[in-house]
Parts: sequence; C-alpha cells; structure tokens
Amino acid sequence: MSVKASVKQLRISPRKMRLVVDLIRGQDAVVAEQQLTFLPKAAARPVLTLLRSAMANAENNFEMDKHNLFIKQIMVNPGPTYKRWHAESKGVAAEIFKRTSRVAIVLEEKVKGKKKPKT
Repeated sequence: MSVKASVKQLRISPRKMRLVVDLIRGQDAVVAEQQLTFLPKAAARPVLTLLRSAMANAENNFEMDKHNLFIKQIMVNPGPTYKRWHAESKGVAAEIFKRTSRVAIVLEEKVKGKKKPKT
C-alpha cells in the first residue's frame, strides 16, 4: 500500500528544491530522514517536514512500520510565480519572478503487510 503527502506553494524555486529531492529519491524513509536532518540546504527543512508527515500518515492511518518504508516517488513541480517589480535606471521597471514549488511524495512498503510493533 502506498502513502501520499504533498505541500503546495512552497516559496523555494523548483530548481533548488530538485537538488535536495534527487539526493533522497529511492532511499529508505529513515535513512532519508537522517540525511535531510544534517543537509545544509534551505530546501532540506520543508522536504524533511513533508517526509515526516508522510511517515506519520503511514504509522497512524495505516498502521505501517516506519522502518519498513521507502521513497517510491518524489516529484517537484513549479507552482504559481509571484511577479514583483523594482526600479531601474531611466524610469524603467524590471520584473522579478518569485518562484514557488509543489512537492509530492509517495512512500511504499518494502515488505508488504508488515504492521508496526505493538507497544
């Protein structure tokens, strides 16, 4: 069974976000969480939050073990672009594009049907 989570209108450009996402694609969820914790990129924190959200969905809603999950698919798509202006010489206005991202993650079980341990 697959578990999904997504975040929309994240105020980081998709190009910078893909640098972080490409590092964890296909890894175990716990290993990816450890790697994102110590990654010195600004995009690592929202991706880590999204990964933890997907892992919590798997544990609480579907009773899956978080050590049995891996990242099956993670996608970064462009969101809406905010357009701003700033003044330049001779009364000309230059446009600034503030890009946003949409990130979606899909987690899958390594061993099908393995439940989380009872405490």
